[in-house]
Amino acid sequence: MKTWFNKTVLNRTALSAIAGVSVLALAACGGSAAPAASNGASGSATDAIVVYNAQHQELTQAWVDAFTKETGIKVTLRNGDDSELSNQIVQEGAKSPADVFLTENSPAMTQVENAGLFTGISAKIQSQVPAAYRPSTNKWTGIAARSTVFAYNTTKLTQAQLPKSIMDLADPAWKGRWAASPSGADFQAIVSAMLELKGEAATSAWLKAMKADAKVYKGNSTAMKAVNAGEIDGAIIYHYYWFGDQAKTGENSKNVALEYFKNEDPGAFVSVSGGGVLASSKHQANAEKFLEFITGKAGQEILQTGTSFEYPVASEVAANSKLVPLKDLQAPKVDAAKLNSQKVTDLMTAAGLL
Repeated sequence: MKTWFNKTVLNRTALSAIAGVSVLALAACGGSAAPAASNGASGSATDAIVVYNAQHQELTQAWVDAFTKETGIKVTLRNGDDSELSNQIVQEGAKSPADVFLTENSPAMTQVENAGLFTGISAKIQSQVPAAYRPSTNKWTGIAARSTVFAYNTTKLTQAQLPKSIMDLADPAWKGRWAASPSGADFQAIVSAMLELKGEAATSAWLKAMKADAKVYKGNSTAMKAVNAGEIDGAIIYHYYWFGDQAKTGENSKNVALEYFKNEDPGAFVSVSGGGVLASSKHQANAEKFLEFITGKAGQEILQTGTSFEYPVASEVAANSKLVPLKDLQAPKVDAAKLNSQKVTDLMTAAGLL
């Protein structure tokens, strides 16, 4: 699911010449030439790394620029979507040119982990990232987070009329009144959490009710615009779409407010964006340095002060002051290692949503 950032590959030739960072278009599986290999054991600055990036491009570029400035290590970005890149890594296997994989949501990380393609994260990363924001396996780490919310039209719904739980949206009373964007990684991560918390029967029933009753849009931004225009009463999205629009003109969110379900509800799920080092990497020392940097204080402060409005999750860096603090979200406890993207895809397909 796309963010309010455009996920087409950016042409940064001029910037690359200045910053020493190459941005390449996502190649078809197996169709891209791997960068020249070098001995990465020493982790020298001459050993550039390749990052398969499904995170916001602007955010990752800011991380890369700061990292290269501090270390001299150059980074090549290949940009795409969560499932697009995770599938490519699995297909490439041990021959993948990727050194690091970054995502917006954790199911894509779990897919690569389950294929046995990650090496473990360092003790330094584990010390920087609380256990709640990394999988119990420690094969990869959280690098940022986003909260599930119900975005609603303030001219159509009062606080008293809002659903108390995301599960309430299966009630026929909500028929034609709510929406989501089921085709992308964002929503599928939310369903993954529901599956883990409520089980297969309840999740399947909820998805079937969604198929019968909800309106479907392509993209969270589009769903929020529909809420703002009064086409529907509310939509399940991630929090940062609203904050991003508010930070600009606010024209697509002026009639919209956010409801946080809290109470460890599946609808209070906080999705962890992931980062991992590939076991096949020929530059593991530098790849590890990159993950240590973005989970360190400097990297997390880029989240705090930047325009992505995602939550920092490491090095005790607080969220942007405009956001509801993470501790106040009352999110359910979900081990990211257990989020099952394939099962969710199967259930959503069976419900007719994919």
